[in-house]
Amino acid sequence: MITIFKKRYGTGPRLLFSPGRINLIGEHTDYNEGLVMPGAINKGIYMAFEKNDLQRVRMYSYDFDEEASAAISQIEPMSANWANYILGVLVELKKTNPKIQGFDVVFGGDIPIGSGLSSSAALECGIGFVLNVLFDLGLKKIDIAKVGQMAEHNFVGVRCGIMDQFASIKGKKNHVIRLDCRSLSYSYFPLFFLEYQILLCNSKVKHSLAESSYNERRSSCEIGVAALQKKYPKVNSLRDATLTMMDAIKASITDTIFKRCSYVIEENQRVQKATQLLKQRNLASFGALLFESHRGLSEKYEVSCKELDFLVNQVKEDPDVLGSRMMGGGFGGCTINLIKRTAKPRLIDQLSTKYKEQYQIELECYEVELVNGTHLLKP
Repeated sequence: MITIFKKRYGTGPRLLFSPGRINLIGEHTDYNEGLVMPGAINKGIYMAFEKNDLQRVRMYSYDFDEEASAAISQIEPMSANWANYILGVLVELKKTNPKIQGFDVVFGGDIPIGSGLSSSAALECGIGFVLNVLFDLGLKKIDIAKVGQMAEHNFVGVRCGIMDQFASIKGKKNHVIRLDCRSLSYSYFPLFFLEYQILLCNSKVKHSLAESSYNERRSSCEIGVAALQKKYPKVNSLRDATLTMMDAIKASITDTIFKRCSYVIEENQRVQKATQLLKQRNLASFGALLFESHRGLSEKYEVSCKELDFLVNQVKEDPDVLGSRMMGGGFGGCTINLIKRTAKPRLIDQLSTKYKEQYQIELECYEVELVNGTHLLKP
């Protein structure tokens, strides 16, 4: 990135790394003020950056081989979608930081596009970090995470929760984070998988309804909360609800709303169970929760797809696989699998062969390590 930056913009830049994330369990709970268990991973975005004297932001995406530029004083959404994640953060920070001036940024990375490993949050946190460094904004890491979330809400148009940005900026090497998305209180858990490991399997599909359906799922939850509040006024989000409460209002909502809200309540319960099981190092029971989570995501929340269901079903009865589920927003992306280390070559070969036979798609599998959140590599 440094060489490319010098070639395009002529100066010696600073460099940072902003990671993608995995989420062990707790899917679609973050925007319902629920519980999640993510971690930052060693796949991410490298970003070279420096000020310029042009009162413009100049941006170059190495992966797309595209450049975009905008005046700092007049920022509008662009047709190059990747640029909008950068511009959205810039717009949010300019609201309270008028001293932001022109800068250049070149970025690229190894997060597979559409994999569900949250390249968007890595980009948002990276650019928030860049602006904080360049213009001495005095932001804390949690501030950068919140700005990234608001950029996605207000500029990109996806009403995401806080989990992806939080994990990207606050990750810790060899640890996952148990995050309460209401209070933003969190704790780190060291992972002791011993003879087991995490394997990600990328379906390499991303169905077109993903973003619109994400917003629609959030609206479904809000409809459920509004119905609950008529009978239970103290319910502020699905975090406050129980399955008994849902049963009590079932007649006043559609079956779809009932199923989706019930899934969120059950998923919060699974994260609470998972916390205890990881403390006890009870990996077999933890793995069973992954399978339960996927069934809920597929049948109740309806954010899976036939390719993800196929990958999970292929390992469900395998004695070397403790658990598997889709990960991320859904309708494509990766499954996260807890597998025996010694079985990795066999499982990859077996899954790859069957997946190609079924869908004519080359499966990609990744081992990942848990790493520190967004940080400078070259000050």
